[in-house]
Amino acid sequence: MDFHSSPRFSELLRDEQPEECIRSYVQRNLRYDLFFFFFVTDDVKSLRAVVNPDISKIRNIGIMAHIDAGKTTTTERMLYYSGYTRALGDVDDGDTVTDFMAQERERGITIQSAAVTFDWKSYRINLIDTPGHVDFTLEVERALRVLDGAVAVFDASAGVEAQTLTVWRQAEKHHVPCVCFLNKMDKPAANFSIESIRQKLKANPVLLQIPVGSGKSFSGVVDLLTNQKLSWKLGSSGDDGRKFESKPLDQSDEPELLQEVNEARTALIEQVADLDDEFAELLLTDFGDNFDAVPSVRLQEAVRRVTLARKGVPVLCGSSLKNKGVQPLLDAITAYLPAPDERHHDLVERMSRLLVPFADQHVEIPSMTAGNIALTVGLKQTVTGDTIVSSKSSAAAAARRAQNDGGGGKKRGEQASVVLSGVEVPDPVFFCTIEPPTMAKQADLENALSCLQREDPSLKVRVDPDSGQTILCGMGELHIEIIHDRIRREYGIETHLGPLQVAYRETILNEVSTTDTLDRTVGERRHVATVALTVRPMDILSSSGSCEVALREELEAQLSPDLKEAVENGVHSSYLQGPLLGYPLLGVSTLIQSVNIEPGTSAAMVSACVSRCMLKAMKLAGNQVLEPLMSLEVTVGEEHLSAVLGDLAQRRGTIQDIQSRHDNKVLIANVPLAEMMGYSTILRTLTSGNATFSLELDVYDAMNPQDQNVLLKRLSGLL
Repeated sequence: MDFHSSPRFSELLRDEQPEECIRSYVQRNLRYDLFFFFFVTDDVKSLRAVVNPDISKIRNIGIMAHIDAGKTTTTERMLYYSGYTRALGDVDDGDTVTDFMAQERERGITIQSAAVTFDWKSYRINLIDTPGHVDFTLEVERALRVLDGAVAVFDASAGVEAQTLTVWRQAEKHHVPCVCFLNKMDKPAANFSIESIRQKLKANPVLLQIPVGSGKSFSGVVDLLTNQKLSWKLGSSGDDGRKFESKPLDQSDEPELLQEVNEARTALIEQVADLDDEFAELLLTDFGDNFDAVPSVRLQEAVRRVTLARKGVPVLCGSSLKNKGVQPLLDAITAYLPAPDERHHDLVERMSRLLVPFADQHVEIPSMTAGNIALTVGLKQTVTGDTIVSSKSSAAAAARRAQNDGGGGKKRGEQASVVLSGVEVPDPVFFCTIEPPTMAKQADLENALSCLQREDPSLKVRVDPDSGQTILCGMGELHIEIIHDRIRREYGIETHLGPLQVAYRETILNEVSTTDTLDRTVGERRHVATVALTVRPMDILSSSGSCEVALREELEAQLSPDLKEAVENGVHSSYLQGPLLGYPLLGVSTLIQSVNIEPGTSAAMVSACVSRCMLKAMKLAGNQVLEPLMSLEVTVGEEHLSAVLGDLAQRRGTIQDIQSRHDNKVLIANVPLAEMMGYSTILRTLTSGNATFSLELDVYDAMNPQDQNVLLKRLSGLL
């Protein structure tokens, strides 16, 4: 596959030999591979155009939607009609290009964003198929922040769904222009209504097509810009939809359809005129007597300006599974979504090795110009969210160009930043232990987790300081399950997951002063140290939950730096493990009153004496378990609000506020993390999947005596 390393290939690329020579070379030297379909077709391009197309002809887009709206099926049709694949893949059969992970094919869902590159007519499309499941929202976030446009896919029978709202907000946050595709128009319950887009997304839908037929009789669309009727007359179940009939509307068509198209086109022209001043001026100046006479090219240009300015979103329709309406969608992507130079500054970057992505397959290329999407290998420290530059000088030059392009908004001496905004990674809320089958596999497990963390910033891994166990922290139960399965399949390690656990903390209740003496002989050397200290509780909120240590002023002046460090280390090590359950301490202040040491006593023995004295003091001070209290925000329809409130009451939740957001209610509450196990699944059941929620740590709060006793009994095995 590394055909670019061939001297003959490099010579062809450099000199741009005649296309016949290229075709002959490819046919002689390359095995048949779907990646190279564009070389052996009748319309052969120059290799320079294939590798580095003009930046104005590039479209970097993402496909986003609620789960099961048809994103991956739509992507499959795009790849097939562009000539990238020779057979139509199907999600149910598990043979799609972009869902290449075993977990995706088994579950029929997209888990990881997948990139594919293909050509449509004279354009290069770099497409990323994103997940629709709430546990993998970060995959959509990190894709949208670097993409220039997006296609939002809707199930026409369901309209705007829960996760659609989430991904739409992400696109708005990154100012990404969008095109809407109403999929599944062949379903009996399909409703060609754009009201839900207007009301729930608060967007301005610009209708570009009218469906011909509905449900099983859906056969095509009418393009309102050109008044062309596009019909897919599929003769058999094996018909792939590649061929369709395009003809102008005439009087032989149904009167109802003609009237609907005329009304819709008039509404489209008026809507675009309201949104685009240039088009409004054109209408009033040249077509004041007959708006319908405006050329379709000028109308298309105006729709493009409206889309790029994010004043409106073009709306198209079709049925990807039935192979109808996908080619016009591809045309809309190239016509209305921006090229890279219309959204980003022109930055040039060189890498040692570059690859063009085709889902889980890659083709190496010698270079890549600005605006393209590519992969690179060999990066050791780079993680998601980093911005890579070739050198500090090139970054400074790019910043100067960005400042010049941006005008005089910057102060003197202040430079524009060329660093992209980082990915906002929410804090993980689920934790569990993971263990290798044998200690011999521990190093392999650590390597696998390190690789997965670089790939997935929402996955956190830490080691428990007491047990030495490895702890996985993730965004949800499905997230943890997928990570577990990937370790088994991709790294060949049969790991064991422990039950989901809660990270409790401990504190003390009273102020206590105590003294302790350590007298120990190691070999021929005697170590004697006496420590007096005072521990007292602090307000957790005012102290941000941290623990403090201080020495009396005269003592601090007496101790050497080494002994002072030994004393502080002894205190801090005691803070890591509380006397009640062994959880770390919060809200404790320690004052060292005195330290008496006999000559020859080592610093390590001083630390041990301080730790022993600390444990003694904390046991005398009385102990309290603190549990993590989560800030919960649930967005739910009013019809499901009472069910959600009733469930939270059983989870010891405290309702803080109930707000209105568009047509939904936003429920804000504080709930103990221990009560949130399995909440994602329960919420989907209660609301039929029409609710979303977010969890983040708010504060550690004291447990009431009854709940604390239950916890102590459970952890000690008495329950």
